[in-house]
Amino acid sequence: MPQSETSTDLDPTEIITNEATGTEYTVAEIENSSRIVKSVTPYYTADWYIKWIASIIVLFAVAIRSSGVPELQIWDIFLSWVGAAMWALVGFMWKDRAILLLNGVLGLMLFSGLIAEFFK
Repeated sequence: MPQSETSTDLDPTEIITNEATGTEYTVAEIENSSRIVKSVTPYYTADWYIKWIASIIVLFAVAIRSSGVPELQIWDIFLSWVGAAMWALVGFMWKDRAILLLNGVLGLMLFSGLIAEFFK
């Protein structure tokens, strides 16, 4: 009898312990639960690394922006542009038009700001 695409090699009666809370669940409970939150994005793939690096870069850009130091504005624009471009790439990889549109337009706007800064 062929296995379905969603089946796993795990025994449904196997007990898994949540290390943070010590709560025990069976594999069947986890697979069938609507209360246990399961991540839908895969870990340690190219898009996973890109989205996390982009998020950290954008956070650095916002930290620079919030410092209010005018001399650092070019770094804010540059880091924001890099982060937006990376998130646009993630949107393309995920085929997510909203992420791609938002970050693609942001990237173009920030790039025009970079060009304007360099040709002052």
